[in-house]
Amino acid sequence: MENLIHNFFNVQVYADVFPHLLRGLWTTVWLSAIVIPLGALAGLGLAVTITQVQSRAVRWAVIGYIDFFRAFPPLVLLILVYFGWPFLGVELDKLTAVVIAFVLNNASYYAEVFRAGLEGVAKGQMEAARSTGLVRWQALLYIVIPQAVRNVLPDLVGNSIEVVKLTTIASVVALPELLRAARDAQALVYNPSPIVLAAIMYLVLLWPLTRWLGRLEHKRIR
Repeated sequence: MENLIHNFFNVQVYADVFPHLLRGLWTTVWLSAIVIPLGALAGLGLAVTITQVQSRAVRWAVIGYIDFFRAFPPLVLLILVYFGWPFLGVELDKLTAVVIAFVLNNASYYAEVFRAGLEGVAKGQMEAARSTGLVRWQALLYIVIPQAVRNVLPDLVGNSIEVVKLTTIASVVALPELLRAARDAQALVYNPSPIVLAAIMYLVLLWPLTRWLGRLEHKRIR
């Protein structure tokens, strides 16, 4: 028991590495604050294209994009973007590579969520909006999309939580997010306690969101 506490729940190690992990947590927060809105906007654009564009070629191209990036491992995608693009003559810094890879991946998941929301809005809503004099894009922006977002809000929150957890793979390109900071601290103190502390910090960060998600899902069921 003492060995377990010493190796995984060492309070002294927690105190020593906490400032370093706190900087990693801040990186995780602002990275999430970048990639979540960008991925959601890109996903919304893809969903609108699928549901509103009449061209079958365009729609199938978007569907192909969504299917491909939902099936493609995000870790491999990040490695290809960061280490592969220089061979094409494009040098990317760590942050840019992570943002590009994450948005490519996350947009496909957000697109499916928004697509379900848009298809769940009654067609009569668009017709009613157009009858008031709104053009099609205005009806989408002011009438249809807000209803679609409200219908799938729990799914959007759940997907966003997954994006926050996905930021851990940014450590493979040495971006100093929380997991990377914990691994560096572990190497310095020769003790796995920093990894456990990082897990606790993730739990504290995401617990309020998971509780909110539970309430949203409960309301939707009712």
